[in-house]
Amino acid sequence: MGYVTQILEVLSLVFVFLLGTAALVVLLFYVIDRMQTGDAIRRNYPVIGRFRGLFTKLGEFFRQYFFAMDREEMPFNRAQRDWVAHATKHKGNTIAFGSTRNLHVPGTPIFVPAVFPPLDNQFATTAPMEIGPGAAIPYKAKSIFNISGMSYGAISRPAVEALSRGAARAGIWLNTGEGGVSPYHLTGGCDLVYQIGTAKYGVRDAGGQLSDDRLREVSDNPCIKMFEIKLAQGAKPGKGGILPGAKVNYEIARIRGIAEGQDSISPNRFVEIDDFGDLLDMIGHIRRVTGRPVGFKTVIGSSQAWEPFFELVAARGAECAPDFITIDGGEGGTGAAPMPLMDLVGMPLRDALPRMVDLRDRYGLKDRIRMIASGKLVNPGDVAWALCAGADFVTSARGFMFSLGCIQALKCNRNTCPTGITTHDPYLQRGLVVEDKYAKVANYAKSIINEVETIAHSVGVAEPRQMRRRHVRLVQANGTSIRFNEIRPSYSPDAPS
Repeated sequence: MGYVTQILEVLSLVFVFLLGTAALVVLLFYVIDRMQTGDAIRRNYPVIGRFRGLFTKLGEFFRQYFFAMDREEMPFNRAQRDWVAHATKHKGNTIAFGSTRNLHVPGTPIFVPAVFPPLDNQFATTAPMEIGPGAAIPYKAKSIFNISGMSYGAISRPAVEALSRGAARAGIWLNTGEGGVSPYHLTGGCDLVYQIGTAKYGVRDAGGQLSDDRLREVSDNPCIKMFEIKLAQGAKPGKGGILPGAKVNYEIARIRGIAEGQDSISPNRFVEIDDFGDLLDMIGHIRRVTGRPVGFKTVIGSSQAWEPFFELVAARGAECAPDFITIDGGEGGTGAAPMPLMDLVGMPLRDALPRMVDLRDRYGLKDRIRMIASGKLVNPGDVAWALCAGADFVTSARGFMFSLGCIQALKCNRNTCPTGITTHDPYLQRGLVVEDKYAKVANYAKSIINEVETIAHSVGVAEPRQMRRRHVRLVQANGTSIRFNEIRPSYSPDAPS
């Protein structure tokens, strides 16, 4: 009996020791997670946040039997997000064994390899391209891939800082979004595109009208390179920006000129623009006042509706044309939008972009108007397709959100983003460490550009903007593929009518 008692005492001591050890380990993990800067989830949710990493690793096996496969999720699947995550670490993105992509889905782009591609010493990096040759201060844009509009307010202070510093390191531009320019946009000293939304945040007077004095003040900042008039964006065409009141703190209210703590809902369109003539007048006015290139962003539902616009440009003369047009697809994203608009309104980019490119080229404006593609373009193949379709530049917002650590929690509109990107909760923002994230932003941009250049080299051209529609095939419903230029031939003035 005494022997059994001794064993129970020893087991009790062992149990207490193990319990104490476990408590010390948990405490140690808590301190480590709080102090580390690389993982926002672990920093905001110490110890329990480690389970996400564990489950992510185990998910590779469980998904084969119970959950979605790597290419099945929406709006972005796991394969797309993983590519961005690997790219941010600058460790290479090679894979083994074989592609997991279903190459029989209609619309899938397949790039056409050259029989004898250029040698390595015949390969060139993408040359800078001038935008706004008729502006007093044209902009020579260095990169084909840039950061699309994300307002300070929709995203957090550390997120804006990381994007600014990352853009500067990568040599790309950052679009301010319609919320105006904040001190955090200027932190990195990167090139900025100032977006003017329907509420004219940051460039309006006390009555809400466009202010020439504010325009001059903004354009005097050497970081501001261009102005973009936002007519519409893909996730909410026909509706203005929506910033929930929970995100409107004192600083954001001051920058935008709105009431603190109240929902900020922009008009659904510019009250000053009733037709294409008014649009060209506003473009010309802003260009004269600021001296900077001016363009606009829109979503289309029919290319026919835009034919009168190009006819008017031709009638007035190329000097009145916008310096660039940003085409957003109906699949574009945002922090907050009504579901019917997000799901059902606006032409997808893969249909809209070539239509607008062809209209521009048909009216002889290829060298005058630069075309920018925006809308769910986060991986090299997406960017390369857009360049083949005729885009001069590509911009992405959600791709760069992934580079900041976004896990697609779908809480952008609730001020509860667990990674600190789309929240103004100081506790959650602590997880987003600018010193770590800005390098990942730069690495992601550089990886995209490098791999798009690799695709260009593979199809037989020296640099990405030399790719054409003949360099990509699109899978059809019967499983065969057809060259893009056979489905939608590029406009050529020499082609028979």
